[in-house]
Formats: sequence, structure tokens, C-alpha cells
Amino acid sequence: MIRQALLTVSLAAFAFPSLIVAAQTPSSPARQSFDQLLQAAEKARDENRNDEAIRLFRRAITEQPDSEQALWFLGTLLYEKQQYADARDVLRQFVTLRPDAGPAWALLGISEFQLRAYPRALDHFERAMAAGMGDRNELIQSVYFDVVVLLTRFERYDESIDMLQRMLANGAPDPALTEPAGLAGLRLPLLPSEVPPDRVELVHLAGRAVLDVQTQHYENAESELKQLVTNYANEPGVHYLYGAYLVQLHPNESVAEFERELEISPSHVLARVRLAEQLIAKRDFDHALALAQQAIKLDPKRASPHMLAGEAFVAKGNAGDGVKELETARDIDPTVARAHWDLLRAYIAAGRKEDAEREKQAIEKLGNRDSQSPSGNAGDNPHDQAAP
Repeated sequence: MIRQALLTVSLAAFAFPSLIVAAQTPSSPARQSFDQLLQAAEKARDENRNDEAIRLFRRAITEQPDSEQALWFLGTLLYEKQQYADARDVLRQFVTLRPDAGPAWALLGISEFQLRAYPRALDHFERAMAAGMGDRNELIQSVYFDVVVLLTRFERYDESIDMLQRMLANGAPDPALTEPAGLAGLRLPLLPSEVPPDRVELVHLAGRAVLDVQTQHYENAESELKQLVTNYANEPGVHYLYGAYLVQLHPNESVAEFERELEISPSHVLARVRLAEQLIAKRDFDHALALAQQAIKLDPKRASPHMLAGEAFVAKGNAGDGVKELETARDIDPTVARAHWDLLRAYIAAGRKEDAEREKQAIEKLGNRDSQSPSGNAGDNPHDQAAP
């Protein structure tokens, strides 16, 4: 399991090359006392006398509060002993001195996660990922795991799926990912530990399906999704998950799934988005526009409803309102190539050459992955056509 693996890693795996105790010319009795304490603490740590090492490192920090070595070794010892509150306090001191130390931010975040300080933990995991964690793969995977879990809990489902993809890119799915994947796919803002007993099998089945979709085991995924809609026909999120899968393979069949999801979950934004996209493909622009506008009211800061509303307006001959919506979509999320393509065509049609050139340059900057074709789904995870 991801968490258990991390907790058994030896301290040597977390050592920073730059944390070197340089030889000091004794300048005072206080300096000598600190050096002696640090040496004794490190000797105790090396000999696995960890309780004694913790006591000595604490004394060393009392004499020299800004000692990176003492803070780091004390923080990691407390962390390994699962004394998370004390580890958190020490690691906080350490990162004020070493804000570039990604592994320290990671251990701080994990400690806060264990203490249920979830917003702080997510913030510090993001600091760890930004700073980098080197080649410490077990630590990286543990951080990714917790980030997947927390993004789902904070209803940032698209980002959670993106992080899940990053984990899967590093190897075969860990069984521990099943529940986080299921919660993200069903868009349930819960931690795995918070799943009610009567929903455990639902979440597990959805999780297996999501993992099979992400790893392109489509035959298994389709079987699991069919079982999901059969066994849990009235559960929120189930029909959307199946519909999102069908969009890529059997788009006409996805319409009924999105419509059924909206019967069960009237405020489901992405079911409206996906359904509106399918209706645009069928040239039912009035119905598509109504759904997109409903989605905008429910979630005005999401790019995809604005984009689809813009497409529907333009198709109906209302270029002015269409361009406004498309510009809103682009400004909310400049990484969605489809909105840039829509605007490029609209600007060319309107003779707005400078605006059209700007969109062309934006498409080129996005790179081949998203800009080679104006096609693509309207979900807010445009890179992954099969993502739920």
C-alpha cells in the first residue's frame, strides 16, 4: 500500500545533500556544547536509539533554533514514529529556513493530512510538487495519492483525475487507488475513510472502471460500467460516468445516460455540458444553448458551458453573443484549444484579422497535443478524451 510503503522508508532516503555539518572552529563554550549535542544525537540516530536521538536533537535546537540539520533530523524522526503533531511543528520551522526542500514540504503535508488539517496539507503538497522531490518515488507516489484524495474532497474532480493519470503513468495501478478513483469518477466529495458502508461496493466498482478506462483496458471498463448502471441505476454520478465513457465509442448512446443523470442529479453541471455537446453535434442548437446556459448559472467559472453556449449562438446566427461567450471561455481557461479554434473561425468570419491572428498564435503555443484539430470534447479535461 502507498502509505505503508512510505512509512517504512529509512531516514537515509530523505537526506538532503546540502545538509552537511561543516567543521567549525570552536569559538565559544556554547558552540562546543551545540556541536557535541548534534554529534551525540546523530550517533544515537545512526544506532537506532531514536528516543535518545529525539531528546538530544531537541536540546540542540534549544541552543541553536536555526540549525537545519537538527530540525530536519528531528522532524523526520518524529515523522517516522508517527508523532505527527510534533513532526508538523518541527518541519514548519525547517521549511522557513529551506523553502526549496520539496521532501520537507511533502512530509509536512503528510503530517497535516494525518492530523486532518486538509487545506494546509493540500497547499503544502502543492509546494512539494512545485519544488520537486527528486527521485524519491515512494514519497512522490504518496504525495500524489493524498493529492488525488484531497482534490476530490474539495470538489476539484477534474484536477483529481489529472493527478490520477500522473500516478498511472508511473506504472500499474496500485489497489489502494481504487477508492480514490471511484470517488473522483462519481464526483463524491469524500475521503476513502468517509465512504458509508452501504456505498463501499459502489465506489469500488466505479473505481475499477475508472482505472480500466485510464489504463485503456476498455473491455473490462465497459463490463464494469454496465454492471454499475445495472446495480446502481438510481445512484448519482453513475449514469454520467457511463455516458462520459460512451461519448468516445458510442456517442449517440451517451445522450440517454446524460439525460438520466439529470433526472437523478438536477444540478449536475457536466451532465449538461456533455449533453449540450452531443446536441450541438446533432444540430439541435436551441436545446444545447438552453442546457449550456443552465450550466453557466450553476457554475459560471467553468469554461466549457461558455464555450458551448458560444458555439450554439454562432450556429444560430447570433455572432455577437457567441463571440462574447467564447471569449469568456478562453479567458477562464486559455488551455482549451477548441475555444481558440471557435474564436479563430468567428473572427475570420467577422473580418477581425488582428484578433484572428492572436488566436492562431495561441493555438500554436498550445502545441500539437491540443491544437492539431479543432475537434475534441467539451469537458474541462481536454487532453484526455476518455476521462470521465
